[in-house]
Amino acid sequence: MRINTNSEFTAEQIRDFVVRGMQEKKAHDIVVMDLRNVKNAICDYFILCSGNSDTQIDAISTSVEEEVYKASKQDPWHKEGKLNREWILLDYVDVVAHVFKKDRRAFYDLEQLWGDAEIQYIEDGELSTVG
Repeated sequence: MRINTNSEFTAEQIRDFVVRGMQEKKAHDIVVMDLRNVKNAICDYFILCSGNSDTQIDAISTSVEEEVYKASKQDPWHKEGKLNREWILLDYVDVVAHVFKKDRRAFYDLEQLWGDAEIQYIEDGELSTVG
């Protein structure tokens, strides 16, 4: 079991920082999946979004990293996909961000895979706290 070593910030706060970072670069179809009540879930939240190009995918993931670090001084515990820029994963232990190219997101369909999660859709341009 992984433990978030930065207890100063809650999973909910990290979730909000991630969403804000996605919104800064005009990510599309932002979805927050609350996995806290899902048996055997690997974290508290999955946050998914889409971008239109590999350049935008890279910009969104960089923005997420910057936003989380600016607010909490946390770097991702693990990250993958920065080289191919089709699905970039940023793992903050309790919160995992997934930045997809649209076709890759449809192919992997994480929303369906984790269908037991409570899902919240963030409207494009909406700048409110998730909660």
